[in-house]
Amino acid sequence: MTVAAFTFYAFAVTTITGGLMTVLSRNPVHSVLWLILAFLSSAGLFVLLGAEFVAMLLIIVYVGAVAVLFLFVVMMLDVDFASLKAEMTKYMPLGLLIGVIILMQLALAFGVWGYDEAAQARVAAPTGDFPNTGALGLLLYDKYILLFQLAGLILLVAMIGAIVLTLRHRIDIKRQNIVAQMMRDPAKAMELKDVKPGQGL
Repeated sequence: MTVAAFTFYAFAVTTITGGLMTVLSRNPVHSVLWLILAFLSSAGLFVLLGAEFVAMLLIIVYVGAVAVLFLFVVMMLDVDFASLKAEMTKYMPLGLLIGVIILMQLALAFGVWGYDEAAQARVAAPTGDFPNTGALGLLLYDKYILLFQLAGLILLVAMIGAIVLTLRHRIDIKRQNIVAQMMRDPAKAMELKDVKPGQGL
């Protein structure tokens, strides 16, 4: 077995293990950490394919931003996961039914799967003396600019949703009122007390 084959199998097994443990892990924080492992292993597979820019993009965007955002949301929501798991048992038959339907659809899709010879020509990178990053940039910002902007819009909505979920107004916390500090009267800001000897404060 060559080094490239061994590296491919190592990254592939790690990616599958990380994906399975993301779903099967009982602790949501551990699930996010397993998801980060799956992202890093997928980036290694992209490096083996020669798409180093996509690999670095996967690490920077998904590991450095999306997975960290997931981690902060999970840790800041303070959700009672015991009650969620207790309620989840009520919907277990419906979930199993949906899972069986999705597996049947996947089986039907892969059963009639065929390879189109013209598909590679339609999605091929621009010809010419372009490096890997330049060819990908021409595809994203020229041919698929609308889909790229829609993906950015979806990420923006997800970020706003995470902020709204974690935004809580607690009454028992004393907050800073900047307007009241700026509009205060200096004459009323300090009060003089006549302390008599021997009485203390």
